[in-house]
Amino acid sequence: MTDLEARTEPASAPGRRDFLRLGIGAAVAASVLSPVDAMAMIKAPARQLAMQNLHTGESLKVDYWVKGRYSREGLRAINRLLRDHRNNEIHAIDPRVLDILFQINRMMGSRGPVHIVSGYRSPETNAMLRETSDGVAQNSFHMQGRAIDLRLPGRPLKQLRRAALSLRAGGVGYYPESEFVHVDTGPVRQW
Repeated sequence: MTDLEARTEPASAPGRRDFLRLGIGAAVAASVLSPVDAMAMIKAPARQLAMQNLHTGESLKVDYWVKGRYSREGLRAINRLLRDHRNNEIHAIDPRVLDILFQINRMMGSRGPVHIVSGYRSPETNAMLRETSDGVAQNSFHMQGRAIDLRLPGRPLKQLRRAALSLRAGGVGYYPESEFVHVDTGPVRQW
């Protein structure tokens, strides 16, 4: 198993637009927060995720939210872990989907790494999967870095699905035959 924290290979960072969007969101939040609330946000505990990519065997434990903002280094490491394993293409992962994983992990009291079945998918990979599998959307949120297919070892899949649905944060797909739950940051829906 490769530990991505120890890797020094360059990985593609989130794009400028991603950071501008995050910066604008932080600026808007700061403008409506009182100084006390803003300070509390900065002092909030870090958000950490432990993940294992089931296709590459790579694992990662990283703080992706630190001192009230997303960590550039943490996001870069996550983007690399969740790359399209078929062609090694890296794409920025929507931090909101990471927040969904973080909340699910907390709700379920999971101690081990989240097992990642699928993160980012290139358009070529998505097209190939559509030809060979049922249930792969033509315009999948995976191609935008806005979806993750996961399982939590030692936790019932039905319980994972219920936790994801309770957040009402986006789409939730239930695939018991393939033993994973899909979460995304699209409209609230389920299948």
